[in-house]
Amino acid sequence: MKISSSSQLTYCTNIHPGEHWSDVWESLKEYTLPLKERIAPEQDFGIGLRLSNIASQEILEGDQLPAFKKWLAANGMYVFTMNAFPYGGFHRERVKDDVHTPDWSTTDRLEYTRRCFDILAYLLPEGMEGGISTSPVSYRYWFTGDPDKLAKTWEKGCIHMAEIASHLAKIKAEKGIQLHLDIEPEPDGLMENTQELIDFFQQRLIPIGGKYLQLKLGISEAEAAAMLYEHIQACYDVCHFAVVYEAPEDTFRAWAAAGIKVGKVQISAALKATFPERPEDRGPIVEAFEQLNESTYLHQVVARLRDGSHRSYNDLPDALPQILDPETAEWRTHFHVPIFIDTYDHLSATRDAIELVLNNHKDITQHWEVETYTWEVLPEEIRFGLVDSIERELRWVLSIL
Repeated sequence: MKISSSSQLTYCTNIHPGEHWSDVWESLKEYTLPLKERIAPEQDFGIGLRLSNIASQEILEGDQLPAFKKWLAANGMYVFTMNAFPYGGFHRERVKDDVHTPDWSTTDRLEYTRRCFDILAYLLPEGMEGGISTSPVSYRYWFTGDPDKLAKTWEKGCIHMAEIASHLAKIKAEKGIQLHLDIEPEPDGLMENTQELIDFFQQRLIPIGGKYLQLKLGISEAEAAAMLYEHIQACYDVCHFAVVYEAPEDTFRAWAAAGIKVGKVQISAALKATFPERPEDRGPIVEAFEQLNESTYLHQVVARLRDGSHRSYNDLPDALPQILDPETAEWRTHFHVPIFIDTYDHLSATRDAIELVLNNHKDITQHWEVETYTWEVLPEEIRFGLVDSIERELRWVLSIL
């Protein structure tokens, strides 16, 4: 829904299980339609659409896509952003690092993303810009001890993202539609923080992707760079940057100085805990984290040590044996929890980071998307009715914005 003359707020439908288009459409009828009636009965309601690879193919069969567009219009809804990070199954099965599969070195990822952009360009309301969030190229632990494979992945990823930029520039030239691919840094992705995204643009995407575009399109170095900066942007997930202890104002300032635009902000909260100095006093915190040790998603942990340094663990099961380390002062873990909860048991949420972004950076992007996708794996005591919960999250955001 519109929250200003140019800005939109929604939630990401990746929280609803279903890998086929029929499942996605049914979930929109079951959850999104009644939510629109509660939140925005008198105005159109925007959707943050998630389509798996299979669903993105099925929606293009027959008259499915035109029928969906008519249904959206008839019900006062529209699509302005999509999530193309998860390619395959995302619920009720082991996801973990497979969320990065296939990565940006593959033509499968390229074709899936291009297909999603064609769908978005068809659905997007006239005069509105659209964006799609995506993986930060690949998962860093897949390349341990194999620098040649890593270098090839970076190169192919840059070329494939340049292909997307070329495709989006063509759509803009032919149809006047502004679209951007939004790279989402994530703990343990090949880009996980502010500087790594800057380094990607400056040391890889612009040199490698820019050269590719110059040869492909017969354009100048400056024109190629401008195309990449226009159509490849950043997705700032509040949870991810809180986990790596980076302040939003520092990130936005650095990206602006580097010419990187923020295409989307995903509003999400991580879990954190401050540890007593004595390990024997940590029992309740240990129990709280052990309760969250589930097998579906990666729950990366970044520890802040008492000397101010950080230590990373690629998943909660790897971190738990170190939870009594007396040098550890704080843990933050990648576990999207409801944004309207500030404390849970003996843990707390990084909701303060969301408030900083919402209060101080309202103009950083046009696209705002609530993304709490872990409802099915949350402990029972913080698992609420889904429509009620999404409504509470959106109303909490609206109370600030």
